Amino acid sequence: MERLSHNHVIRITEGQWTGIFRVILDEVRTDRTVLVRLEARSVLSAATNQLEKASAPSSCHKKRQTPLIGALLWFDRRELVALHDAHQLHPVEIEPEAVYLVPLLGDRAQACFEKRKKTMTAFLQFDQLRDRILAYRGLSELVSDAMQAGNASRVFVYKCWSLLCRHGITESSLRPRHDRCGAPGVSRPCDPGGRQKAGRWSTKQRIAAAVGKPTPPEQPGMNSDWRSKIMAADRLMPSPKPLMPERCDRIVKSHFIRRFRFQDDQLVEIKPGFGEYPNRQQIQRVLEVDIPRLQRLLQRTTEGHFKRSLRGAAGRSWKGVAGPGHTWAVDSTIGDMYLRSSINRAWILGRPVVYVLVDVWSTAVVGFYVCLDGPSWATAKLSLFCSGANPILVADLWGYQPMGALMPAPTLPAMLMCDRGEYLSRAARQTGVQLLPMQSYAPPYRPDLKGLVEVLHRIEKDKQYHFVPGAIDARRAEYELRRFDPTDSVLTVRDYVHYLYTMFSTYNLTANRQNRLDAHMRATGVFPSPAGLWRWGHEVGIGFRRHVPQAEIITTLLPGSTARITRSGIQFAQRDYVCASATEQQWFDQARNFGGWDIPCQYFPGSVGRIWTPSGSGAGMLELQLSDQSTASPELTFDEVVDAFEYARTTRAQVEHANTMVRLASLEMNEQIVSTASELTAEAESRHNGTKPSMTESRQLEIAVNAEGLPVAETPAPAPHSESNSDLDQADESYLITMRDILADLNQVEDEREQV
Repeated sequence: MERLSHNHVIRITEGQWTGIFRVILDEVRTDRTVLVRLEARSVLSAATNQLEKASAPSSCHKKRQTPLIGALLWFDRRELVALHDAHQLHPVEIEPEAVYLVPLLGDRAQACFEKRKKTMTAFLQFDQLRDRILAYRGLSELVSDAMQAGNASRVFVYKCWSLLCRHGITESSLRPRHDRCGAPGVSRPCDPGGRQKAGRWSTKQRIAAAVGKPTPPEQPGMNSDWRSKIMAADRLMPSPKPLMPERCDRIVKSHFIRRFRFQDDQLVEIKPGFGEYPNRQQIQRVLEVDIPRLQRLLQRTTEGHFKRSLRGAAGRSWKGVAGPGHTWAVDSTIGDMYLRSSINRAWILGRPVVYVLVDVWSTAVVGFYVCLDGPSWATAKLSLFCSGANPILVADLWGYQPMGALMPAPTLPAMLMCDRGEYLSRAARQTGVQLLPMQSYAPPYRPDLKGLVEVLHRIEKDKQYHFVPGAIDARRAEYELRRFDPTDSVLTVRDYVHYLYTMFSTYNLTANRQNRLDAHMRATGVFPSPAGLWRWGHEVGIGFRRHVPQAEIITTLLPGSTARITRSGIQFAQRDYVCASATEQQWFDQARNFGGWDIPCQYFPGSVGRIWTPSGSGAGMLELQLSDQSTASPELTFDEVVDAFEYARTTRAQVEHANTMVRLASLEMNEQIVSTASELTAEAESRHNGTKPSMTESRQLEIAVNAEGLPVAETPAPAPHSESNSDLDQADESYLITMRDILADLNQVEDEREQV
């Protein structure tokens, strides 16, 4: 057997010395070992009897104190060796209570601790303890010296020695345990024949005692029966429990009404009298003492709310994530912002739906999408397109200048964390098979499991309402400060996208992530931001990237429809698109001569500027640009175009009515013109008696008359006669000249009249 150490704890499993002991001395030269039994068993010795007498409680104590230990037991070391060889002696270890491992608080406790250390100085020094025990074969001299050193009583010294033997011969074993004073947690019922009600007397009792007529309290103290009934009644109430006043009333009603009476053949409760039931303070005290604090919190809410908002969050959101780009979290919300139409800013579109995708490992925003229709898998796919497609293409579609906050650019992830909602659908499953290797769904009503993206929605809303007109501060507790006026809004969908892009880029570059950097990352010089974590993760090789062809991203994530090839261009949604490849392949020539045909196409709802269609002769997709002669501009979204089309349909009846009124007025004017002309023609025919000129002569004469301000000599000559009319006689020529002279005279007379 190895030598036993001072303060070592051993256990003897068989024989008369069965128990646990602490080693005080182990003298190999004299084959003597001094032990102290740690269990509360009496040992027939003078020292033990002396300790038991010192620890005997007086009659005034209502509870027996912890028995003292510390009697020295002298063993022959050879016996202990034999027990060890027979596997009947084993070294053990006693775990200290947590209170001995924390700093001591309070001046009173610190003063008591210092006195105990001063008194037991000789016991804590091994050389003095060994010399005195071997010299005097006991503790008597050590106790006497300790009494003088600390000016303490013998009982005090033996109590401190008992603490050293029980908890270990160290200074921390002498610390006072004021936390155990008053027996905390011990019930003190006021049962019949037992203790009286504790606490201050009432005013009525004090007055009665002053006149020599003490009276018992009107309200009895809490007894065991009442406590059991209160707990039984409370267990019957489902959670969440009602408020405490109603809760107490229900407890009294269910378990403390004992008498009933018949009234109109029905049992009616008889209210209990004063002092026959516990009052509200007593019931509340029982519930607060007997029910743990955390369980009381659970009783005030539902299990789902506790798991979402009140449970302990000991883990980290990036636990189990390999690196940046591996796992994304996506969520949608209704933006606290009113938007206006790009077609006519006088139109208010309402509040948009915003999708945000966040990389879980780096906390960087990898993409977002803004739309006007409700959440669905169709719009969720578009958010994935904005995150996994070429950033330059996405920036061109939305019309902003890319900042390149995340380098390298994000690609589609290995896992997508999402709600059940629109993501738990057949279409989502088909898309996941093609582009997403794995999807992780949160349980119902558990948004806290992807709380990172929820926090970013809050950040997005908190930042915008301070600066943007038309924004809503929905988190205001004061209702009057939450009011808003939609007419204050100024941003369009594209303006709002530009605003969010700038805000998220600033977040990626500046958000403080000092708590994510370990010693190696700090030594490497990692910038403490989401963008810095994203870049470092890819540089060291833990980032996730995979190449997906752009054609596959477009065909899988963008909505599809049908376009029409016509002789004038490619038409989609009544808009004209052009493409150089289509001209080279003579699509329009074929459509003019042999008829048009339909082709499949993909479009991005956020911009009407371009669409895509499969290449007819080669691989990949053809990009069709909006024609300059089209009836829309590239900054419009398809939602706004549809909105304008529907608005025009609402005014179709009014437009048709206005056109009808114009046509009726024109018809009436034409009829009046024809009627007047008919009357004048009939009148002229009736007055004319002479020879009529031919058509040619009349035409020439009409031209001459209508020549405004031209002299007769300068009047254009009649057109040369054809061979069929070459026999025009001289009389006709004279007739024409005469008519011109007459008309000239008439014009001269008219001028003279005007001068008069």
